[in-house]
Amino acid sequence: MRAIAFGILTIFFRYHDPSTQLNNIIGRGVTFNSTLINGLGRYPGGPMTPLSVINVKQGKRYRFRIIGLSCDPSYNFTIDGHTMTIIEADGVETVPVTVDSLPVFAGQRYSIVVHADQPVDNYWIRALSDFPNQTFAGGLNQAILRYNGAPDDNPTSSGGPYILPFNEAKLASLQGIQAPGFPQIGKADVNLNLVAGSLNGSFMFNNVSFHNPPIPVLLQMLSGARHPSELLPNGSVYELPPNKVVEVTLPNTGAAPGGPVSTSSYLSCLYLTWPLASYTPSRSTSFRLPYSPL
Repeated sequence: MRAIAFGILTIFFRYHDPSTQLNNIIGRGVTFNSTLINGLGRYPGGPMTPLSVINVKQGKRYRFRIIGLSCDPSYNFTIDGHTMTIIEADGVETVPVTVDSLPVFAGQRYSIVVHADQPVDNYWIRALSDFPNQTFAGGLNQAILRYNGAPDDNPTSSGGPYILPFNEAKLASLQGIQAPGFPQIGKADVNLNLVAGSLNGSFMFNNVSFHNPPIPVLLQMLSGARHPSELLPNGSVYELPPNKVVEVTLPNTGAAPGGPVSTSSYLSCLYLTWPLASYTPSRSTSFRLPYSPL
């Protein structure tokens, strides 16, 4: 499927109130005010500021890379009157799958192909979050898909009906990439079970809370003064052998606070290291994870 143009669509959230005021909110959650698509958006009760406009030419195909920049909310992404064909997910080319709505979780990335095959007009691009009390009134949570020749006006299009919902089980690697090692749970050379949780407001892995290392872990490794098993802080460093298949399991026990990104965020509180004598293991050590080890 060939597209003639490429563009990026970022989805983010913004707090309209300054951080000095947000820091004084105690006892209840802080909810964002605006959804920004490519950096532009509106907030409830605010002015009718300009929205992002994506210009297309009728009859052409366009590839867009959707990037979820949020750290908590997820979004349901749609384009009124148009379907989207997914061709890439998180850096992996996929067998094309056509949908009319696409959930975008925190940190997720998708490449989609959109065929501008509708009458020349303006169409709403919508990104509704999973937070309560969300609306499209007044242009909130929206951007504009504008065909060449359409007037410089807000769209009057309507969303739905949605009959091609996203089913992640249908996504498959275009190259047929298989998981390394034996395709069975627990059959890797090394199996790590990392249970995320919290205690008194501190995030934890396997009941160990993260503490900033006195010396950056990479410098500790490069100095050679300590064996990887002795790297600080204790309990936050896991030594891995080189040239082995490592399976990392992150069970969703419900004990980890936060949104869909919470467990993956905890990996920033964890170091996975290899012996210094083989400090190029990322080329030979495979992870059964969609992201690289930290």
